[in-house]
Amino acid sequence: MSLKSLEFFAGIGLARAGMAKAGIETVWANDYDKHKQEMYKGQFGAGEYVLKDVHDVDPDEVPTADIAWSSSPCTDLSLAGGRIGLRTGRESSAFFGFTKVLEGLGERRPRAVVLENVPGLASSHGGDDLRAAAQTFNELGYSVDVVALDARRWVPQSRQRLFMIGITDPRGEGDLDTNIRPDWVSWLQTEKNLRTHITRLPRPPEPLTFGLSAVVEKLEDDDPSWWDPERTRKFIDSMSPVQRARLDVLQHSDEPVARTAYRRTRQGRPVWEMRSDDISGCLRTARGGSSKQAIAFMGNGQVTVRWMTGREYARLMGAHDYTLTDIRQPQALYGFGDAVAVPVVEWVAKHMVAAQLDASTVKATNYEE
Repeated sequence: MSLKSLEFFAGIGLARAGMAKAGIETVWANDYDKHKQEMYKGQFGAGEYVLKDVHDVDPDEVPTADIAWSSSPCTDLSLAGGRIGLRTGRESSAFFGFTKVLEGLGERRPRAVVLENVPGLASSHGGDDLRAAAQTFNELGYSVDVVALDARRWVPQSRQRLFMIGITDPRGEGDLDTNIRPDWVSWLQTEKNLRTHITRLPRPPEPLTFGLSAVVEKLEDDDPSWWDPERTRKFIDSMSPVQRARLDVLQHSDEPVARTAYRRTRQGRPVWEMRSDDISGCLRTARGGSSKQAIAFMGNGQVTVRWMTGREYARLMGAHDYTLTDIRQPQALYGFGDAVAVPVVEWVAKHMVAAQLDASTVKATNYEE
Protein backbone atom coordinates (compact mmCIF):
# COMPACT_ATOMS: atom_id res chain seq x y z
CA MET A 1 0.00 0.00 0.00
CA SER A 2 1.42 3.37 -0.98
CA LEU A 3 1.97 6.16 1.50
CA LYS A 4 -0.41 9.10 1.29
CA SER A 5 0.40 12.77 1.80
CA LEU A 6 -1.19 16.14 2.52
CA GLU A 7 0.37 19.08 0.65
CA PHE A 8 0.13 22.36 2.57
CA PHE A 9 1.08 25.63 0.81
CA ALA A 10 0.87 23.53 -2.35
CA GLY A 11 1.58 26.32 -4.83
CA ILE A 12 1.86 24.77 -8.29
CA GLY A 13 2.38 21.26 -6.93
CA LEU A 14 6.10 20.59 -7.21
CA ALA A 15 6.17 18.93 -3.78
CA ARG A 16 3.44 16.61 -5.06
CA ALA A 17 5.48 15.90 -8.19
CA GLY A 18 8.55 15.01 -6.13
CA MET A 19 6.64 12.82 -3.72
CA ALA A 20 5.02 10.99 -6.62
CA LYS A 21 8.50 10.08 -7.86
CA ALA A 22 9.14 8.60 -4.41
CA GLY A 23 5.96 6.53 -4.68
CA ILE A 24 3.85 8.76 -2.40
CA GLU A 25 0.30 9.71 -3.35
CA THR A 26 -1.00 13.22 -2.60
CA VAL A 27 -4.64 13.01 -1.45
CA TRP A 28 -5.23 16.65 -0.46
CA ALA A 29 -3.66 20.04 -1.20
CA ASN A 30 -4.16 23.56 0.09
CA ASP A 31 -3.15 27.08 -0.91
CA TYR A 32 -4.86 30.45 -1.16
CA ASP A 33 -3.37 31.65 -4.48
CA LYS A 34 -5.83 31.21 -7.36
CA HIS A 35 -3.12 31.78 -9.99
CA LYS A 36 -1.04 28.93 -8.59
CA GLN A 37 -4.16 26.79 -8.35
CA GLU A 38 -4.74 27.40 -12.05
CA MET A 39 -1.29 26.00 -12.86
CA TYR A 40 -1.79 23.11 -10.43
CA LYS A 41 -5.12 22.26 -12.07
CA GLY A 42 -3.54 22.23 -15.52
CA GLN A 43 -0.95 19.69 -14.36
CA PHE A 44 -2.78 17.50 -11.84
CA GLY A 45 -6.44 18.46 -11.88
CA ALA A 46 -8.01 20.39 -9.01
CA GLY A 47 -10.00 17.66 -7.28
CA GLU A 48 -7.82 17.62 -4.15
CA TYR A 49 -6.94 21.33 -4.13
CA VAL A 50 -8.64 23.39 -1.42
CA LEU A 51 -8.36 27.10 -2.24
CA LYS A 52 -8.38 28.62 1.24
CA ASP A 53 -6.15 30.41 3.75
CA VAL A 54 -4.54 27.79 5.97
CA HIS A 55 -5.93 29.55 9.07
CA ASP A 56 -9.43 28.82 7.75
CA VAL A 57 -8.86 25.10 7.08
CA ASP A 58 -11.15 22.85 9.11
CA PRO A 59 -9.20 19.78 10.32
CA ASP A 60 -12.38 17.70 10.09
CA GLU A 61 -12.36 18.26 6.32
CA VAL A 62 -8.74 17.10 5.91
CA PRO A 63 -8.37 13.42 4.96
CA THR A 64 -6.25 10.96 6.89
CA ALA A 65 -2.70 10.55 5.54
CA ASP A 66 0.76 9.36 6.51
CA ILE A 67 2.66 12.57 5.69
CA ALA A 68 2.06 16.31 5.81
CA TRP A 69 4.37 18.39 3.60
CA SER A 70 4.61 22.13 4.27
CA SER A 71 6.48 24.57 2.04
CA SER A 72 5.33 27.46 4.18
CA PRO A 73 5.84 31.09 3.05
CA CYS A 74 9.40 32.26 3.56
CA THR A 75 9.13 35.99 2.80
CA ASP A 76 9.52 37.07 6.42
CA LEU A 77 12.45 34.73 7.00
CA SER A 78 14.57 35.85 4.05
CA LEU A 79 16.86 38.85 3.88
CA ALA A 80 14.38 40.48 1.52
CA GLY A 81 11.64 40.12 4.13
CA GLY A 82 13.67 41.60 6.96
CA ARG A 83 13.60 38.32 8.93
CA ILE A 84 10.57 39.43 10.90
CA GLY A 85 10.20 35.88 12.14
CA LEU A 86 7.84 32.98 12.44
CA ARG A 87 5.48 34.28 15.09
CA THR A 88 5.18 37.90 14.05
CA GLY A 89 5.63 37.81 10.26
CA ARG A 90 2.43 38.35 8.28
CA GLU A 91 3.12 35.42 5.94
CA SER A 92 5.53 33.13 7.81
CA SER A 93 3.17 32.92 10.78
CA ALA A 94 1.17 30.70 8.43
CA PHE A 95 3.43 27.96 9.83
CA PHE A 96 1.34 28.08 12.97
CA GLY A 97 -1.82 27.87 10.89
CA PHE A 98 -0.39 24.64 9.48
CA THR A 99 0.48 23.21 12.89
CA LYS A 100 -2.95 24.20 14.23
CA VAL A 101 -4.51 21.99 11.56
CA LEU A 102 -2.17 19.14 12.59
CA GLU A 103 -3.20 19.61 16.20
CA GLY A 104 -6.86 19.52 15.18
CA LEU A 105 -6.37 16.19 13.42
CA GLY A 106 -5.85 14.57 16.82
CA GLU A 107 -5.31 10.81 16.53
CA ARG A 108 -5.46 11.12 12.74
CA ARG A 109 -2.28 13.19 12.76
CA PRO A 110 0.25 12.07 10.08
CA ARG A 111 3.21 10.03 11.29
CA ALA A 112 5.60 12.31 9.41
CA VAL A 113 5.73 16.05 8.73
CA VAL A 114 8.09 18.08 6.58
CA LEU A 115 8.82 21.80 6.76
CA GLU A 116 10.70 23.26 3.78
CA ASN A 117 12.02 26.81 4.02
CA VAL A 118 14.88 29.16 3.20
CA PRO A 119 18.23 28.92 5.04
CA GLY A 120 17.36 32.15 6.87
CA LEU A 121 15.07 30.15 9.14
CA ALA A 122 18.16 28.72 10.86
CA SER A 123 19.47 32.14 11.89
CA SER A 124 16.25 34.15 12.16
CA HIS A 125 16.08 35.76 15.62
CA GLY A 126 19.36 34.14 16.59
CA GLY A 127 18.02 30.66 15.88
CA ASP A 128 14.88 31.13 17.95
CA ASP A 129 12.59 30.61 14.95
CA LEU A 130 14.14 27.26 14.02
CA ARG A 131 14.03 26.25 17.67
CA ALA A 132 10.37 27.33 17.88
CA ALA A 133 9.50 25.24 14.83
CA ALA A 134 11.23 22.19 16.34
CA GLN A 135 9.53 22.74 19.71
CA THR A 136 6.16 22.98 18.01
CA PHE A 137 6.75 19.70 16.17
CA ASN A 138 7.88 18.13 19.48
CA GLU A 139 4.68 19.26 21.16
CA LEU A 140 2.73 17.50 18.41
CA GLY A 141 4.60 14.27 19.04
CA TYR A 142 7.38 14.46 16.46
CA SER A 143 11.13 14.00 16.81
CA VAL A 144 12.96 16.23 14.33
CA ASP A 145 15.93 16.06 11.98
CA VAL A 146 17.16 19.03 9.93
CA VAL A 147 19.21 19.04 6.73
CA ALA A 148 20.30 21.65 4.19
CA LEU A 149 20.16 20.67 0.53
CA ASP A 150 21.10 22.63 -2.58
CA ALA A 151 19.07 21.87 -5.69
CA ARG A 152 22.26 22.02 -7.75
CA ARG A 153 23.03 18.50 -6.57
CA TRP A 154 20.34 17.46 -9.07
CA VAL A 155 19.67 20.39 -11.43
CA PRO A 156 21.85 23.25 -12.73
CA GLN A 157 20.40 25.82 -10.34
CA SER A 158 21.93 27.09 -7.09
CA ARG A 159 19.00 26.84 -4.67
CA GLN A 160 19.78 26.13 -1.01
CA ARG A 161 16.86 25.07 1.17
CA LEU A 162 16.38 23.84 4.72
CA PHE A 163 14.25 20.77 5.48
CA MET A 164 12.95 19.90 8.94
CA ILE A 165 11.51 16.38 9.08
CA GLY A 166 9.36 15.29 12.00
CA ILE A 167 8.78 11.58 12.67
CA THR A 168 6.61 10.16 15.47
CA ASP A 169 8.72 7.03 15.85
CA PRO A 170 12.14 7.50 14.16
CA ARG A 171 14.15 4.38 13.33
CA GLY A 172 17.89 3.84 13.11
CA GLU A 173 20.33 6.55 14.13
CA GLY A 174 22.78 7.74 11.51
CA ASP A 175 25.95 9.83 11.66
CA LEU A 176 26.02 13.63 11.76
CA ASP A 177 27.06 14.14 8.13
CA THR A 178 28.27 17.73 7.86
CA ASN A 179 27.88 17.45 4.09
CA ILE A 180 24.14 18.07 4.48
CA ARG A 181 24.05 19.11 8.13
CA PRO A 182 26.47 22.07 8.29
CA ASP A 183 27.06 23.89 11.55
CA TRP A 184 24.32 26.40 10.86
CA VAL A 185 21.65 23.65 11.14
CA SER A 186 23.38 20.87 13.10
CA TRP A 187 23.39 22.97 16.30
CA LEU A 188 19.75 21.99 16.69
CA GLN A 189 20.83 18.39 17.37
CA THR A 190 22.67 19.53 20.53
CA GLU A 191 19.67 21.30 22.09
CA LYS A 192 18.98 19.39 25.31
CA ASN A 193 15.34 20.42 25.56
CA LEU A 194 14.45 19.17 22.08
CA ARG A 195 13.59 15.70 20.86
CA THR A 196 15.77 15.11 17.80
CA HIS A 197 17.14 12.24 15.74
CA ILE A 198 19.71 11.79 12.96
CA THR A 199 18.41 9.89 9.96
CA ARG A 200 20.73 7.35 8.40
CA LEU A 201 21.13 8.62 4.84
CA PRO A 202 22.93 7.82 1.61
CA ARG A 203 25.25 10.54 0.40
CA PRO A 204 23.44 12.82 -2.05
CA PRO A 205 24.96 13.61 -5.47
CA GLU A 206 27.82 16.10 -5.60
CA PRO A 207 26.82 19.64 -6.68
CA LEU A 208 26.73 20.14 -10.44
CA THR A 209 29.26 22.49 -12.03
CA PHE A 210 27.58 22.76 -15.44
CA GLY A 211 24.30 22.08 -17.21
CA LEU A 212 22.55 25.42 -17.78
CA SER A 213 23.60 25.63 -21.43
CA ALA A 214 22.01 22.24 -22.03
CA VAL A 215 18.54 23.16 -20.68
CA VAL A 216 18.01 26.63 -22.18
CA GLU A 217 15.38 26.98 -24.87
CA LYS A 218 16.49 27.38 -28.48
CA LEU A 219 14.37 30.32 -29.56
CA GLU A 220 14.19 31.58 -33.14
CA ASP A 221 16.25 34.66 -33.99
CA ASP A 222 13.09 36.70 -34.55
CA ASP A 223 11.47 35.71 -31.26
CA PRO A 224 10.30 38.88 -29.42
CA SER A 225 11.95 37.66 -26.21
CA TRP A 226 15.37 38.74 -27.48
CA TRP A 227 16.56 42.16 -26.38
CA ASP A 228 17.24 44.69 -29.11
CA PRO A 229 20.84 45.81 -29.83
CA GLU A 230 20.50 49.01 -27.77
CA ARG A 231 19.31 47.19 -24.67
CA THR A 232 22.04 44.58 -25.09
CA ARG A 233 24.65 47.34 -25.39
CA LYS A 234 23.43 48.93 -22.14
CA PHE A 235 23.62 45.49 -20.49
CA ILE A 236 27.28 45.17 -21.48
CA ASP A 237 28.19 48.78 -20.71
CA SER A 238 26.85 48.52 -17.15
CA MET A 239 29.29 45.74 -16.26
CA SER A 240 32.32 46.17 -14.03
CA PRO A 241 35.77 45.58 -15.60
CA VAL A 242 35.88 42.09 -14.08
CA GLN A 243 32.45 41.23 -15.43
CA ARG A 244 33.26 42.71 -18.83
CA ALA A 245 36.46 40.68 -19.07
CA ARG A 246 34.50 37.53 -18.32
CA LEU A 247 32.00 38.34 -21.04
CA ASP A 248 34.75 39.10 -23.57
CA VAL A 249 36.36 35.69 -23.06
CA LEU A 250 33.05 33.85 -23.46
CA GLN A 251 32.02 36.01 -26.40
CA HIS A 252 35.02 34.80 -28.38
CA SER A 253 34.75 31.13 -27.42
CA ASP A 254 34.34 28.60 -30.23
CA GLU A 255 31.34 26.93 -28.59
CA PRO A 256 28.13 28.78 -27.65
CA VAL A 257 27.64 29.16 -23.90
CA ALA A 258 24.91 30.58 -21.67
CA ARG A 259 25.25 32.44 -18.39
CA THR A 260 22.60 33.88 -16.10
CA ALA A 261 22.83 37.48 -14.90
CA TYR A 262 21.20 39.57 -12.18
CA ARG A 263 20.68 43.31 -12.07
CA ARG A 264 22.23 44.78 -8.94
CA THR A 265 22.71 48.22 -7.45
CA ARG A 266 26.35 49.06 -6.77
CA GLN A 267 27.37 52.45 -5.39
CA GLY A 268 23.94 53.82 -6.23
CA ARG A 269 23.78 52.72 -9.85
CA PRO A 270 22.27 49.66 -11.57
CA VAL A 271 24.72 47.14 -12.98
CA TRP A 272 24.50 43.65 -14.44
CA GLU A 273 26.49 40.84 -12.84
CA MET A 274 26.93 37.54 -14.67
CA ARG A 275 27.67 34.18 -13.07
CA SER A 276 31.03 32.66 -13.97
CA ASP A 277 29.72 29.08 -14.09
CA ASP A 278 27.25 27.16 -16.23
CA ILE A 279 24.73 27.13 -13.37
CA SER A 280 21.64 29.27 -12.88
CA GLY A 281 21.36 31.54 -9.89
CA CYS A 282 18.48 30.88 -7.50
CA LEU A 283 15.14 31.33 -9.27
CA ARG A 284 12.84 33.77 -7.55
CA THR A 285 9.35 35.12 -7.94
CA ALA A 286 9.80 37.42 -10.91
CA ARG A 287 8.23 40.66 -9.74
CA GLY A 288 10.77 42.97 -11.28
CA GLY A 289 14.01 44.54 -10.10
CA SER A 290 16.93 42.33 -9.15
CA SER A 291 14.69 39.28 -8.74
CA LYS A 292 14.50 38.81 -12.51
CA GLN A 293 17.23 36.72 -14.10
CA ALA A 294 18.40 37.27 -17.66
CA ILE A 295 20.41 34.89 -19.83
CA ALA A 296 23.34 36.00 -21.96
CA PHE A 297 24.26 33.76 -24.89
CA MET A 298 27.84 34.14 -26.08
CA GLY A 299 30.20 32.59 -28.58
CA ASN A 300 31.74 33.10 -32.02
CA GLY A 301 32.00 36.84 -31.37
CA GLN A 302 28.30 37.29 -30.62
CA VAL A 303 26.36 38.36 -27.52
CA THR A 304 22.57 38.09 -27.30
CA VAL A 305 20.45 38.56 -24.17
CA ARG A 306 16.87 37.86 -23.07
CA TRP A 307 14.83 37.16 -19.96
CA MET A 308 14.47 33.55 -18.82
CA THR A 309 11.35 31.70 -19.97
CA GLY A 310 8.76 29.76 -18.01
CA ARG A 311 9.91 26.54 -19.67
CA GLU A 312 13.48 27.20 -18.52
CA TYR A 313 12.21 27.81 -14.98
CA ALA A 314 10.39 24.47 -15.14
CA ARG A 315 13.49 22.61 -16.33
CA LEU A 316 15.67 24.21 -13.67
CA MET A 317 13.17 23.08 -11.02
CA GLY A 318 13.28 19.52 -12.32
CA ALA A 319 9.74 19.78 -13.73
CA HIS A 320 10.55 19.18 -17.40
CA ASP A 321 7.10 17.81 -18.27
CA TYR A 322 5.07 20.53 -16.55
CA THR A 323 2.07 21.71 -18.57
CA LEU A 324 2.38 25.39 -19.49
CA THR A 325 -0.32 25.58 -22.17
CA ASP A 326 -2.29 28.84 -21.87
CA ILE A 327 -0.16 29.92 -18.89
CA ARG A 328 1.08 33.52 -19.11
CA GLN A 329 4.84 33.97 -18.82
CA PRO A 330 4.74 36.13 -15.64
CA GLN A 331 2.41 33.58 -14.02
CA ALA A 332 4.80 30.73 -14.84
CA LEU A 333 7.84 32.59 -13.51
CA TYR A 334 6.00 33.47 -10.32
CA GLY A 335 4.77 29.92 -9.78
CA PHE A 336 8.12 28.20 -10.29
CA GLY A 337 10.15 30.88 -8.53
CA ASP A 338 8.11 30.31 -5.38
CA ALA A 339 8.33 26.50 -5.45
CA VAL A 340 10.59 23.64 -4.33
CA ALA A 341 12.77 21.64 -6.74
CA VAL A 342 11.21 18.29 -7.67
CA PRO A 343 14.29 16.03 -7.32
CA VAL A 344 15.08 17.48 -3.89
CA VAL A 345 11.57 16.60 -2.71
CA GLU A 346 11.98 13.12 -4.17
CA TRP A 347 15.25 12.57 -2.26
CA VAL A 348 13.88 13.85 1.05
CA ALA A 349 10.62 11.94 0.65
CA LYS A 350 12.37 8.70 -0.25
CA HIS A 351 15.26 8.71 2.22
CA MET A 352 14.03 10.79 5.16
CA VAL A 353 10.30 10.02 5.16
CA ALA A 354 9.33 6.82 3.33
CA ALA A 355 12.39 4.96 4.60
CA GLN A 356 11.43 5.93 8.15
CA LEU A 357 7.78 4.98 7.78
CA ASP A 358 8.59 1.83 5.81
CA ALA A 359 5.50 1.55 3.63
CA SER A 360 5.73 -2.24 3.56
CA THR A 361 4.88 -2.41 7.27
CA VAL A 362 2.20 0.30 7.32
CA LYS A 363 -1.02 -0.98 8.88
CA ALA A 364 -4.14 -0.72 6.78
CA THR A 365 -5.65 2.73 7.21
CA ASN A 366 -9.22 3.75 6.48
CA TYR A 367 -8.42 6.69 4.20
CA GLU A 368 -11.19 9.06 3.25
CA GLU A 369 -11.77 9.16 -0.48
